[in-house]
Amino acid sequence: MPLRLIFMGTPDFSVPTLLELVAHGHEIVAMYTRAPKPGGRRGLQLQPTPVEEAARKLGVPVLTPKTLKTPEALEEFRAFDADAAVVVAYGMILPQAILDAPKLGCYNLHASLLPRWRGAAPINRAIMAGDAESGVMVMKMDVGLDTGDVAMAERLAITDNMTALDLHDRLSRLGADLMVRAMAALDRGGLQLKKQSEDGVTYAAKIDKAEARIDWTRPAREVLRHIHGLSPFPGAWAELENARVKILRCELAKGAGAPGEVLDDHLTIACGEGAIRLIELQREGKARMQAADFLRGVPLKPPMRLA
Repeated sequence: MPLRLIFMGTPDFSVPTLLELVAHGHEIVAMYTRAPKPGGRRGLQLQPTPVEEAARKLGVPVLTPKTLKTPEALEEFRAFDADAAVVVAYGMILPQAILDAPKLGCYNLHASLLPRWRGAAPINRAIMAGDAESGVMVMKMDVGLDTGDVAMAERLAITDNMTALDLHDRLSRLGADLMVRAMAALDRGGLQLKKQSEDGVTYAAKIDKAEARIDWTRPAREVLRHIHGLSPFPGAWAELENARVKILRCELAKGAGAPGEVLDDHLTIACGEGAIRLIELQREGKARMQAADFLRGVPLKPPMRLA
Protein backbone atom coordinates (compact mmCIF):
# COMPACT_ATOMS: atom_id res chain seq x y z
CA MET A 1 0.00 0.00 0.00
CA PRO A 2 1.33 3.49 -0.80
CA LEU A 3 2.01 5.87 2.07
CA ARG A 4 0.45 9.31 2.52
CA LEU A 5 3.53 11.53 2.70
CA ILE A 6 4.30 15.16 3.38
CA PHE A 7 7.47 16.11 1.50
CA MET A 8 9.71 18.88 2.86
CA GLY A 9 12.67 20.11 0.80
CA THR A 10 14.11 23.10 -0.99
CA PRO A 11 17.14 22.79 -3.35
CA ASP A 12 17.98 20.69 -6.41
CA PHE A 13 19.34 17.98 -4.10
CA SER A 14 15.79 17.25 -2.87
CA VAL A 15 14.06 16.81 -6.23
CA PRO A 16 15.21 13.28 -7.22
CA THR A 17 13.86 11.90 -3.92
CA LEU A 18 10.51 13.58 -4.50
CA LEU A 19 10.23 12.22 -8.03
CA GLU A 20 11.24 8.69 -7.01
CA LEU A 21 8.65 8.61 -4.22
CA VAL A 22 5.95 9.65 -6.70
CA ALA A 23 7.18 7.12 -9.27
CA HIS A 24 6.87 4.34 -6.69
CA GLY A 25 3.23 5.16 -6.00
CA HIS A 26 3.38 7.10 -2.76
CA GLU A 27 0.80 9.86 -2.34
CA ILE A 28 2.38 13.26 -1.72
CA VAL A 29 -0.40 15.11 0.10
CA ALA A 30 1.53 18.35 0.63
CA MET A 31 4.85 19.95 -0.20
CA TYR A 32 6.68 22.21 2.22
CA THR A 33 9.50 24.38 0.91
CA ARG A 34 11.15 27.75 1.53
CA ALA A 35 9.50 30.90 0.23
CA PRO A 36 10.56 32.27 -3.19
CA LYS A 37 13.49 34.69 -3.14
CA PRO A 38 14.28 37.59 -5.47
CA GLY A 39 16.36 36.53 -8.47
CA GLY A 40 16.54 36.79 -12.23
CA ARG A 41 18.80 39.08 -14.22
CA ARG A 42 17.84 42.18 -12.25
CA GLY A 43 17.20 40.45 -8.95
CA LEU A 44 13.58 41.62 -8.92
CA GLN A 45 11.62 38.50 -9.86
CA LEU A 46 10.65 36.02 -7.14
CA GLN A 47 12.25 32.66 -7.92
CA PRO A 48 10.48 29.54 -6.61
CA THR A 49 12.66 26.80 -5.16
CA PRO A 50 13.44 23.73 -7.30
CA VAL A 51 11.10 21.70 -5.08
CA GLU A 52 8.24 24.16 -5.60
CA GLU A 53 8.75 24.03 -9.36
CA ALA A 54 8.58 20.21 -9.25
CA ALA A 55 5.52 20.29 -7.00
CA ARG A 56 3.63 22.61 -9.36
CA LYS A 57 4.22 20.20 -12.25
CA LEU A 58 2.92 17.34 -10.09
CA GLY A 59 -0.14 19.28 -8.98
CA VAL A 60 0.73 18.98 -5.29
CA PRO A 61 -0.26 21.72 -2.78
CA VAL A 62 2.75 23.88 -1.88
CA LEU A 63 3.23 25.56 1.49
CA THR A 64 5.96 28.08 2.31
CA PRO A 65 5.49 28.97 6.01
CA LYS A 66 8.00 31.27 7.67
CA THR A 67 7.81 29.18 10.83
CA LEU A 68 6.40 25.85 11.98
CA LYS A 69 6.26 26.85 15.64
CA THR A 70 2.78 28.40 15.71
CA PRO A 71 -0.45 26.59 16.66
CA GLU A 72 -1.83 27.47 13.22
CA ALA A 73 1.14 25.84 11.44
CA LEU A 74 0.77 22.70 13.54
CA GLU A 75 -2.96 22.48 12.89
CA GLU A 76 -2.42 22.86 9.14
CA PHE A 77 0.30 20.18 9.18
CA ARG A 78 -1.86 17.74 11.14
CA ALA A 79 -4.82 18.29 8.83
CA PHE A 80 -3.02 16.48 6.02
CA ASP A 81 -3.30 13.27 8.06
CA ALA A 82 0.03 11.97 6.73
CA ASP A 83 1.52 8.59 7.53
CA ALA A 84 5.01 10.09 7.51
CA ALA A 85 7.01 13.14 6.46
CA VAL A 86 10.10 12.93 4.25
CA VAL A 87 12.60 15.75 4.77
CA VAL A 88 15.45 16.42 2.32
CA ALA A 89 17.46 19.63 2.78
CA TYR A 90 14.40 21.62 3.87
CA GLY A 91 16.40 24.27 5.71
CA MET A 92 14.01 24.88 8.62
CA ILE A 93 13.91 23.48 12.15
CA LEU A 94 11.03 21.11 12.86
CA PRO A 95 9.68 21.48 16.43
CA GLN A 96 8.74 18.42 18.47
CA ALA A 97 5.02 18.87 17.87
CA ILE A 98 5.56 18.70 14.09
CA LEU A 99 7.86 15.66 14.45
CA ASP A 100 5.14 13.89 16.45
CA ALA A 101 2.29 14.70 14.05
CA PRO A 102 2.67 11.99 11.33
CA LYS A 103 1.57 8.54 12.44
CA LEU A 104 4.92 6.90 11.60
CA GLY A 105 7.26 9.85 12.18
CA CYS A 106 9.48 12.18 10.14
CA TYR A 107 12.43 10.83 8.14
CA ASN A 108 15.40 12.85 6.94
CA LEU A 109 17.85 12.10 4.13
CA HIS A 110 21.28 13.41 5.18
CA ALA A 111 24.32 13.60 2.90
CA SER A 112 26.99 12.20 5.18
CA LEU A 113 27.92 9.10 7.14
CA LEU A 114 26.54 10.15 10.50
CA PRO A 115 27.65 11.02 13.11
CA ARG A 116 30.38 12.53 10.92
CA TRP A 117 29.40 15.86 9.41
CA ARG A 118 26.18 16.73 11.13
CA GLY A 119 24.93 20.11 10.02
CA ALA A 120 24.64 22.41 7.03
CA ALA A 121 27.47 21.62 4.60
CA PRO A 122 28.40 17.92 4.83
CA ILE A 123 29.30 17.51 1.15
CA ASN A 124 31.72 20.44 1.09
CA ARG A 125 33.30 19.56 4.43
CA ALA A 126 33.89 15.91 3.54
CA ILE A 127 35.87 16.88 0.44
CA MET A 128 37.74 19.71 2.14
CA ALA A 129 38.76 17.45 5.02
CA GLY A 130 40.21 14.86 2.65
CA ASP A 131 37.70 12.14 3.57
CA ALA A 132 38.02 8.90 1.63
CA GLU A 133 34.26 8.33 1.52
CA SER A 134 30.90 9.94 2.02
CA GLY A 135 27.37 8.65 1.75
CA VAL A 136 23.70 9.16 2.50
CA MET A 137 21.66 8.10 5.50
CA VAL A 138 17.97 7.95 6.31
CA MET A 139 17.28 8.77 9.94
CA LYS A 140 14.15 9.20 12.03
CA MET A 141 14.24 12.82 13.11
CA ASP A 142 14.38 14.16 16.64
CA VAL A 143 14.83 17.72 17.87
CA GLY A 144 18.64 17.52 17.83
CA LEU A 145 20.88 18.57 14.93
CA ASP A 146 21.04 15.38 12.82
CA THR A 147 21.07 13.25 15.97
CA GLY A 148 18.17 10.90 15.16
CA ASP A 149 18.31 7.11 14.98
CA VAL A 150 19.61 5.83 11.63
CA ALA A 151 17.60 3.43 9.51
CA MET A 152 19.58 2.85 6.31
CA ALA A 153 22.81 4.02 4.66
CA GLU A 154 24.73 3.90 1.39
CA ARG A 155 28.45 4.68 1.03
CA LEU A 156 30.33 6.32 -1.83
CA ALA A 157 34.07 6.74 -2.36
CA ILE A 158 35.41 10.29 -2.74
CA THR A 159 38.14 10.60 -5.35
CA ASP A 160 40.51 13.51 -5.81
CA ASN A 161 38.85 14.52 -9.07
CA MET A 162 35.40 14.99 -7.45
CA THR A 163 34.10 18.51 -6.90
CA ALA A 164 31.33 19.35 -4.46
CA LEU A 165 28.91 19.45 -7.40
CA ASP A 166 30.01 16.01 -8.60
CA LEU A 167 29.50 14.51 -5.14
CA HIS A 168 26.23 16.41 -4.66
CA ASP A 169 24.73 14.95 -7.84
CA ARG A 170 25.81 11.39 -7.11
CA LEU A 171 24.57 11.50 -3.51
CA SER A 172 21.29 13.05 -4.61
CA ARG A 173 20.56 10.10 -6.91
CA LEU A 174 21.83 7.56 -4.38
CA GLY A 175 19.72 9.15 -1.66
CA ALA A 176 16.56 9.06 -3.74
CA ASP A 177 16.85 5.29 -4.14
CA LEU A 178 17.67 4.89 -0.44
CA MET A 179 14.64 6.84 0.73
CA VAL A 180 12.33 4.86 -1.56
CA ARG A 181 13.65 1.65 -0.01
CA ALA A 182 13.27 3.10 3.48
CA MET A 183 9.64 4.09 2.88
CA ALA A 184 8.89 0.63 1.48
CA ALA A 185 10.33 -0.91 4.64
CA LEU A 186 8.38 1.54 6.80
CA ASP A 187 5.16 0.66 4.97
CA ARG A 188 5.56 -3.04 5.68
CA GLY A 189 6.66 -2.45 9.29
CA GLY A 190 10.22 -3.61 8.72
CA LEU A 191 12.24 -0.40 9.07
CA GLN A 192 14.86 -0.98 11.75
CA LEU A 193 16.46 1.93 13.61
CA LYS A 194 19.87 2.14 15.27
CA LYS A 195 21.16 4.84 17.58
CA GLN A 196 24.04 6.93 16.31
CA SER A 197 27.44 6.40 17.88
CA GLU A 198 28.71 9.09 20.24
CA ASP A 199 32.20 8.60 18.81
CA GLY A 200 33.41 10.49 15.75
CA VAL A 201 30.90 13.32 15.90
CA THR A 202 31.89 16.28 13.67
CA TYR A 203 29.95 19.33 12.56
CA ALA A 204 29.74 20.64 9.01
CA ALA A 205 29.51 24.39 9.55
CA LYS A 206 27.97 26.50 6.81
CA ILE A 207 30.58 27.62 4.29
CA ASP A 208 31.87 31.13 4.94
CA LYS A 209 33.06 33.07 1.89
CA ALA A 210 36.10 34.10 3.94
CA GLU A 211 37.29 30.48 3.67
CA ALA A 212 37.46 30.62 -0.11
CA ARG A 213 40.89 32.22 -0.55
CA ILE A 214 43.49 29.60 -1.53
CA ASP A 215 46.48 29.13 0.75
CA TRP A 216 49.27 28.04 -1.58
CA THR A 217 51.56 27.20 1.35
CA ARG A 218 49.53 24.05 2.07
CA PRO A 219 50.47 20.68 0.50
CA ALA A 220 49.16 20.12 -3.02
CA ARG A 221 46.52 17.55 -2.11
CA GLU A 222 45.10 19.81 0.60
CA VAL A 223 44.94 22.69 -1.87
CA LEU A 224 43.20 20.44 -4.42
CA ARG A 225 40.63 19.25 -1.88
CA HIS A 226 40.01 22.82 -0.75
CA ILE A 227 39.40 23.90 -4.34
CA HIS A 228 37.14 20.96 -5.18
CA GLY A 229 35.22 21.24 -1.91
CA LEU A 230 34.20 24.80 -2.81
CA SER A 231 33.43 24.17 -6.48
CA PRO A 232 31.33 25.60 -7.99
CA PHE A 233 30.09 27.73 -5.08
CA PRO A 234 31.39 29.91 -3.58
CA GLY A 235 34.51 28.97 -5.57
CA ALA A 236 38.04 28.97 -4.20
CA TRP A 237 40.01 31.93 -5.50
CA ALA A 238 43.45 33.47 -5.84
CA GLU A 239 44.67 36.87 -6.96
CA LEU A 240 46.31 37.49 -10.32
CA GLU A 241 47.46 41.05 -10.99
CA ASN A 242 45.04 42.40 -8.36
CA ALA A 243 42.04 40.56 -9.84
CA ARG A 244 40.31 37.51 -8.41
CA VAL A 245 40.37 34.26 -10.35
CA LYS A 246 38.22 31.35 -9.19
CA ILE A 247 39.70 27.90 -9.66
CA LEU A 248 36.96 25.32 -10.11
CA ARG A 249 38.81 22.13 -11.05
CA CYS A 250 42.43 20.97 -10.87
CA GLU A 251 44.62 17.87 -10.64
CA LEU A 252 47.81 16.87 -8.85
CA ALA A 253 50.96 17.53 -10.87
CA LYS A 254 54.72 17.17 -10.62
CA GLY A 255 56.81 20.21 -9.79
CA ALA A 256 58.14 22.38 -7.00
CA GLY A 257 58.67 26.06 -6.37
CA ALA A 258 57.61 28.97 -4.21
CA PRO A 259 53.95 28.70 -3.15
CA GLY A 260 51.73 30.12 -5.87
CA GLU A 261 54.49 30.22 -8.48
CA VAL A 262 53.56 29.41 -12.09
CA LEU A 263 55.89 26.57 -13.08
CA ASP A 264 55.20 26.16 -16.82
CA ASP A 265 52.99 27.16 -19.73
CA HIS A 266 50.27 24.64 -18.75
CA LEU A 267 49.03 26.25 -15.53
CA THR A 268 51.05 24.11 -13.14
CA ILE A 269 51.15 25.97 -9.81
CA ALA A 270 53.54 25.25 -6.95
CA CYS A 271 52.15 24.55 -3.49
CA GLY A 272 53.87 24.25 -0.11
CA GLU A 273 54.62 20.65 -1.08
CA GLY A 274 54.15 19.49 -4.67
CA ALA A 275 52.00 21.20 -7.28
CA ILE A 276 48.61 21.20 -8.96
CA ARG A 277 47.59 21.81 -12.57
CA LEU A 278 44.59 24.07 -13.12
CA ILE A 279 41.87 22.64 -15.38
CA GLU A 280 38.91 25.01 -15.09
CA LEU A 281 38.93 28.68 -14.07
CA GLN A 282 36.71 31.73 -13.93
CA ARG A 283 37.80 35.38 -14.05
CA GLU A 284 35.75 38.03 -12.28
CA GLY A 285 32.69 38.87 -14.33
CA LYS A 286 33.43 36.14 -16.90
CA ALA A 287 32.07 32.69 -17.65
CA ARG A 288 33.89 29.60 -16.41
CA MET A 289 36.34 28.23 -18.95
CA GLN A 290 38.84 25.46 -19.59
CA ALA A 291 42.54 26.16 -18.98
CA ALA A 292 43.41 26.37 -22.70
CA ASP A 293 40.72 29.01 -23.30
CA PHE A 294 41.80 30.94 -20.22
CA LEU A 295 45.40 31.05 -21.42
CA ARG A 296 44.37 32.61 -24.73
CA GLY A 297 43.15 35.69 -22.87
CA VAL A 298 45.52 35.64 -19.90
CA PRO A 299 49.00 34.31 -20.75
CA LEU A 300 50.14 32.86 -17.42
CA LYS A 301 53.82 31.96 -17.62
CA PRO A 302 56.82 31.72 -15.30
CA PRO A 303 57.84 33.63 -13.25
CA MET A 304 54.29 34.90 -12.63
CA ARG A 305 52.65 34.07 -9.31
CA LEU A 306 49.15 33.60 -7.93
CA ALA A 307 48.74 35.40 -4.63
